[in-house]
Amino acid sequence: MASVLSEAFPWRGRTVRWERMGSGPAVVFCHGTPWSSELWRPYAEALVGSHTVYLWDMPGYGESSKHSEHPVSLDVQGELFADLLAHWGLRSPHVVAHDYGGAVALRAHLLQRARFASLALVDVVALAPWGSDFFRLVREHADVFGAVPPPIHEGILRSYIAGASHVGLTEEAMEMLVSPWRGAEGQDAFYRQIAQADQRYTDEVEPRYPEIDLPVLVVWGREDTWIPVDRASRLGELIPGARTTVVEGAGHLIQLDQPAALAAHLCRWLGEQASPDPSAH
Repeated sequence: MASVLSEAFPWRGRTVRWERMGSGPAVVFCHGTPWSSELWRPYAEALVGSHTVYLWDMPGYGESSKHSEHPVSLDVQGELFADLLAHWGLRSPHVVAHDYGGAVALRAHLLQRARFASLALVDVVALAPWGSDFFRLVREHADVFGAVPPPIHEGILRSYIAGASHVGLTEEAMEMLVSPWRGAEGQDAFYRQIAQADQRYTDEVEPRYPEIDLPVLVVWGREDTWIPVDRASRLGELIPGARTTVVEGAGHLIQLDQPAALAAHLCRWLGEQASPDPSAH
C-alpha cells in the first residue's frame, strides 16, 4: 500500500502533495511519468540519517490533484517546482531527478533560475528526440483512450509500465505504479499527461545545457528501451564537467531493476558533495 504524503502546497488551483523527513543538507527527489514519488521513497528513507529529504508528486500524478482543467505539461511543472522550492525555503538543495523530472528540474534551473547545490539526472527526458509511438497514438486519440472500459485501461497500463523494466516487476511494484491511475479521474489523468507531452519543452532548454555551472551526475540504465543509453553520453558531453555512469542490467526503471547499484552511486555522489574530493572530479 502506498504511503501518504502528509503535506499540501496550494498552487494555481492545484494541490501538490509532499513530505519532508530527516535532517541535514536538503535533497529533493523529482519523479517522472507515469510514476510518482513512491518510486523514490526507499532512496529518500535511506538518507534520513544524513539529509533532509523531500518527496513530492507533480500535479496530475500520484496523490496530487488531477483536475482535468489544469495543464500538466513540462512548462507548468518547471514553474511549479521553482515555486515549491521557494515555499520550502530551499536556496540551493541537491536535486535527484528521473525521467520527466529531469526536464522539470532543468527548466526550473535554466528558465526560473532555481539554484541547486548539485543535480543527479537518472534516465531523464532531456534530449531530442523523445516520445514513443504510444505517446503519438494517445495524443491523436486521447478522448478515445480516456473512454475505454477500466479493465482494458488496466491492461494497457500494465503492459506499458512493464516495458520500462529490464528484469521484470513484482506484483507489489506493479501495483504501486498502477494504482494512481485507476478510477475515472486517474484514467483521464494518465492519458491527459501523455497527450500534453511536447518535445518543444526540452528543445527550449537543450541549447542552454552548456551554461550549467554546478556538479552534475548522469546515471543511465544500460538496457533502457524508453530512453536509449546513448543519451547519457550526449547529455554528459553537453553539461560542463558532468560525470556519467552506466548501470548494467537496468532498464528505464533503474530504481527497481538495480536498486543497490543506484543507491550506491547516489550515496557516493551526495557524500562527495558534502566533502568534495578534487580527485573524484
